Amino acid sequence: MKLDTIPDEFTKAERVLREIQAQGFEAYFVGGSVRDALLNQPIHDVDIATSAYPEEIKEIFHRTVDVGIDHGTVLVLIGEEQYEITTFRTESTYQDFRRPDTVTFVRSLKEDLKRRDFTINALAMNVDGEIIDLFDGINDLEHQIIRAVGNPRERFHEDALRMMRGLRFASQLDFSIEPETLSAIEDFHSLLDKISVERIAVEFIKLLLGKNRRAALRPFIKTECYQYCPELRGKGAMLFDFAELPNKQIESESQAWALLIKTIGLKENAIRSFLKSWKQSNQMIYEVQQLVYGLNQRLLGDWEVIDLFNLGLDAVLSVEKLLFYYEQKSKLEEAKERYLSLPIHNRKELAITGNDVLAYFDKTPGKWVGEMIEMIETAVVNRQIINNKKVLLAFAKDMIDKE
Repeated sequence: MKLDTIPDEFTKAERVLREIQAQGFEAYFVGGSVRDALLNQPIHDVDIATSAYPEEIKEIFHRTVDVGIDHGTVLVLIGEEQYEITTFRTESTYQDFRRPDTVTFVRSLKEDLKRRDFTINALAMNVDGEIIDLFDGINDLEHQIIRAVGNPRERFHEDALRMMRGLRFASQLDFSIEPETLSAIEDFHSLLDKISVERIAVEFIKLLLGKNRRAALRPFIKTECYQYCPELRGKGAMLFDFAELPNKQIESESQAWALLIKTIGLKENAIRSFLKSWKQSNQMIYEVQQLVYGLNQRLLGDWEVIDLFNLGLDAVLSVEKLLFYYEQKSKLEEAKERYLSLPIHNRKELAITGNDVLAYFDKTPGKWVGEMIEMIETAVVNRQIINNKKVLLAFAKDMIDKE
């Protein structure tokens, strides 16, 4: 098979393959980029595999970086572009179920491709767009099947993360997992206990954001892979409920986490520890906390003005979009108009500061200043007072006089 039209991403990298070939070595585009080209999907990273050994690649190209030279990978810099070039290799046993104990460089493309995870990723393409398909990957692409290369039990025993990758591809590509491959995931799911949370989280998030997450979540639960994911053990029934939410693709990572947390019944004060166990950033935790709070409020009724102010426009609109999953109609334009019509949109827009309050009152600094600013802010947002310095100071004086 030959591509009728070679995508620009490959055309840009054509020079790299030709220079390697000019020195008497083989070189091919491999993996996900070839798969995505065949599926007419956007191409992200173009990976190149070659019969040349790392030191030979470094002799061919002047600008290189040893990004993973022990495993045969050299980063080649061509102008503003960069390409990872990996030597054909075979791998030994995997004592940690993730990384091979030893890597042996070989000159054979077939030996290299047969160590890959799934047939749809074990594809290569030469500089002219000719596809090399040694494991029937094109047929699996046409039938929308995820199938392990060779014996799936061997593939998953070598690298347990491949089980999560298979599930993720089912969601991203809207493919089904071939029965023998699925059976091997069920048999070896406990090996996920050997894989770092960070690596599992990357695959799980991609799974949640796929165009058919239900196609992945159901086997994810049935094979019990979820039992080895942070704080999901014992939550199979709740995860099935999550899988049965409307199967519309989720727009953002924070929305995905918010929907999951809402469905498994996690309380708002437990969100931080849950997401920390998934090794999520403080920024992501904050965004999810905002969305869960907003979603809980919005499901009870219309927006309170102070919630619009506290959440901000992006979070408000994000919450509105989540209402779809609860079969409620969103009010995107109305929510946006209400937010934009607020007297102020952040504390910096207040006509006074904490220093103004301190200068006005003969009191020592303390937490009372912050509390006063918060009361003033709330009163302005709720249109109880106008945002004028004299008015705000008079309001503050009235509050203090009532104490």
